[in-house]
Amino acid sequence: MAASLGYRHVPTRVIRSGRQGRSITIGVVIGVPVCDTAMATFPMVLRGIQERAQVDHVAVDVVTEDPSVWDPRAARQPLFRRIRERRWRGLILMYPFPPESVDQIARRISTVSVLSEYDHLAVDTVDTDHADIAGMVRHLAAAGHERIGFVSWRYRVGGRWALRRFGAFAEGMFQLGLELRADWVANIHRESNRCETPEAVAAFVAQRLRRDGVTAWVCAADHQAYQLIGDLRAVGIEVPRDCSVTGFDGIAPPPGMPRLTTLGVAHEDIGSSAVARLLSRILHATAPRRKILVETRLVEGGTVGPPGAVGNTDL
Repeated sequence: MAASLGYRHVPTRVIRSGRQGRSITIGVVIGVPVCDTAMATFPMVLRGIQERAQVDHVAVDVVTEDPSVWDPRAARQPLFRRIRERRWRGLILMYPFPPESVDQIARRISTVSVLSEYDHLAVDTVDTDHADIAGMVRHLAAAGHERIGFVSWRYRVGGRWALRRFGAFAEGMFQLGLELRADWVANIHRESNRCETPEAVAAFVAQRLRRDGVTAWVCAADHQAYQLIGDLRAVGIEVPRDCSVTGFDGIAPPPGMPRLTTLGVAHEDIGSSAVARLLSRILHATAPRRKILVETRLVEGGTVGPPGAVGNTDL
């Protein structure tokens, strides 16, 4: 599984620590099942982890776990057996895990979470700077858009990152004095505007485009944006002719799709920073918890244009 995500084992010199001269090994735990988006971004994070580990002469051990089947009440956990048998000194978590599972892990070993944030847990975090979405709102406003909506997907585990990005979206809208309406937002409030499938998200967007003239849509992630563009195309709505769509991540476009206007994430830098933070945590176990945010960069693609004609679409 790790190999399919882009991990290549490279023999390295390892740190020798203590009188016993034991090698320092860190574990990388990847949550599965992994979606197509993870397949696009996680290899770059893993590459950054691997390259930094080589520089610091640390061995890396990559394993997979299914967050959805973790039972905190179980007396024995396979992951804890791996930690003991392979003598891990620290652990990097990739992909969201239930908070109670993360709490169990962090009580046993120094832990850094990559791209997932947890409240009040003894873990450090290395994440992308979600606040940069406020800049994307300014970019859309500069193109002439005044009615802008925000959509995400529904996720079984995690999804905190989408809330963070929506918070930055709301900040950007208020800074510019633009109208922020709850009925132009999908899958953020737990009770309202729930769209269970990507197709339902597209229907939501098409309805607001036709009914309210919402001409630009900020998607919480690139994979959502590309799916939305394809689903809108299937019902006769073209991007950016009829509406503009943006994303967040900077992944390569699927075949037949325009390059997305998005915020590019430095995934390799995130992986590298995770190793550095974990090594510091191992050395300073009682230090205050840290959160490291890596800035994004605007990638101007072909999915943003001036406000298009509305009212001529039909689902």
